[in-house]
Amino acid sequence: MQFSRKLVFGLVRAIAACPLGVLQLAGAALGWVPFIASPRYRSRLRDNLAQAGYRHFGAVAAAVQGIGTGALEIAWIWLRPTTQVLGRIVEVRGEALVEAARARGAGILYLTPHLGCFELAGLYLGSVHPITVMYRAPRLAWLEPLMQAGRVRAQVRTCTADRAGVRVLMKALRAGEAIGVLPDQVPQAGGGEWADFFGRAAYTSHLATRLATLANVQVVMAVCERLPAARGYRLHFTALDLPTGEGAARALNQAIEAAIRQYPGQYLWSYNRYKRPRAEARQP
Repeated sequence: MQFSRKLVFGLVRAIAACPLGVLQLAGAALGWVPFIASPRYRSRLRDNLAQAGYRHFGAVAAAVQGIGTGALEIAWIWLRPTTQVLGRIVEVRGEALVEAARARGAGILYLTPHLGCFELAGLYLGSVHPITVMYRAPRLAWLEPLMQAGRVRAQVRTCTADRAGVRVLMKALRAGEAIGVLPDQVPQAGGGEWADFFGRAAYTSHLATRLATLANVQVVMAVCERLPAARGYRLHFTALDLPTGEGAARALNQAIEAAIRQYPGQYLWSYNRYKRPRAEARQP
């Protein structure tokens, strides 16, 4: 186990030492490996794309290459100096929205789906103001120190995806700070409800919609677009006005759908978005 850990850490460091453009090209090629090797992976990716209306080969190819690119660039983002990584952000759109929310002392709830380079979005926000980001611990416990080292920089803090973590997020919002949540991550049983996502029922977390009901909270969709030809990244901040009560989960999914439609080749279509958590009632 110790040897495997050192081997993986060494490999990640070697990947991070490569130029970002090289990694993105290599990732686009390596993205085809699991697609070709795993029928289950290939079927899920194709089914999820088809569910959203993307059935042609061009959409499949863009998704496959985008997933591979995103996998390799994470090492570069985690292990390169913060200033160097942030220097690849060439434009920030909607920054005035964030500044206005901070000026009035609002807590900011950032929603970052599995879209584009969401790891970089969190790091940028931590360079602007304190932010607490919820995460789910990896299945391989020995990978967590590497993940934490890459994320907990600047003014970024993390909390675990459990009840204790939710309390941390609520405390931060009430203090007028910022938090980050993955709104399209499937929660555990009892933590969500079935709501339409691209025309099919998906178990959707209550976390974002309930945090949005707290007083003086600004909800912001944050997307880090990966520009072609290794030209860098463009950040997009968009205000969301989520309804309360019935229909909130569907409204949240509609907002995520709209963001994905902007950059369909950069979504993590291989993610098992339609899975049923254990002990949860079957999909309607």
